Amino acid sequence: MINALKSLFITQPSESPEDIEHRLHLAVAALLIETARADFTEDAQEEAALESLLCSSLSLPREEVHALVESATTRVDHATSLYEFTRVINDHCSPEQKLQLIETMWGVAYADGNLDKYEEHLIRQVAELTYVPHAEYIRTKLAASPD
Repeated sequence: MINALKSLFITQPSESPEDIEHRLHLAVAALLIETARADFTEDAQEEAALESLLCSSLSLPREEVHALVESATTRVDHATSLYEFTRVINDHCSPEQKLQLIETMWGVAYADGNLDKYEEHLIRQVAELTYVPHAEYIRTKLAASPD
């Protein structure tokens, strides 16, 4: 248990670029899954948007995205907070990449044509945890809105 807690705070110096990239992909997929689940309904449109957005934003083939979503779903099911995902984002992403993540989260949230208050709250929380300025959070929300 103590080792698991320590691992949250210690970056492994022996991580290869491929390991880091995999952790980033898992974190992004996990946050998108959290967005799709935030309204407490399983929606085929949101799931399809999630996979499509992962394919395009991570430049991955659909087969790899399916495996990534399965793996990330397991991680989300066992996660106790957003920290384990947002930490990876903060450690390895530029401000532009963080902004792209928020844009992608809005894409999932709006996929079913309805923005739920819980989806909006989650995206706001991730924006704060990843240091995305409030003005950019609002801009991306308005840009993603189908209205």
